[in-house]
Amino acid sequence: MLEYTLLTISTLFAIINPVAAIPAFLAMTFSDSHEARLRMARVACITCSGVLIAFAFLGRFIFKIFGISIYAFQIAGGIVLLLVAMDMLRAKRSAIQETEEEKIQATEKTDIAITPLAIPMLSGPGAISTVIVLSSQAEGWPKQILLIASIFAASAASFGVLRLGVRGATWLNQIAMNIITRLMGLLLAAIAVQFIGQALPQLLRLKGP
Repeated sequence: MLEYTLLTISTLFAIINPVAAIPAFLAMTFSDSHEARLRMARVACITCSGVLIAFAFLGRFIFKIFGISIYAFQIAGGIVLLLVAMDMLRAKRSAIQETEEEKIQATEKTDIAITPLAIPMLSGPGAISTVIVLSSQAEGWPKQILLIASIFAASAASFGVLRLGVRGATWLNQIAMNIITRLMGLLLAAIAVQFIGQALPQLLRLKGP
């Protein structure tokens, strides 16, 4: 249980990656007050947790509807995580999380809390794929409750990071953000390889000779 808890919290926080979202968040809200920025960060993190919890419960129904094997989805999710991790290792925000066009459009909005901050910057395809894979590994109610708690914990930690960014904490300068982003990218790459390595033998066994 402890191993699963540590895996879920670290994986979710790494894929949400609020540190890398800080520059775009501040740029998109340059004309807003301190209080307005904090409110948007709070709403975005609450929305992020709601979206991820919804997909944690709906994931298995999606598999049944489309006839997708959980192992196939786990490999696909691992590939998505690996692509995000490769960009993070280069200290850049992945286009999988949000594109340049979405950033430009967001600067013209008066409130960016729901889109694009919550979706897709925090809870994008990578985070959604990750939570569905983690949900498939949550056997029994105790692990499912732990997964939900981990989503809330990762979202709360993301709000804390965004709040520090709004306050202009000195340790969150560009160099510090690049270092943290690269470290989380390395962690995410290892988790992605583990996801693929666990699922591939199972998928091949399902296909059979």
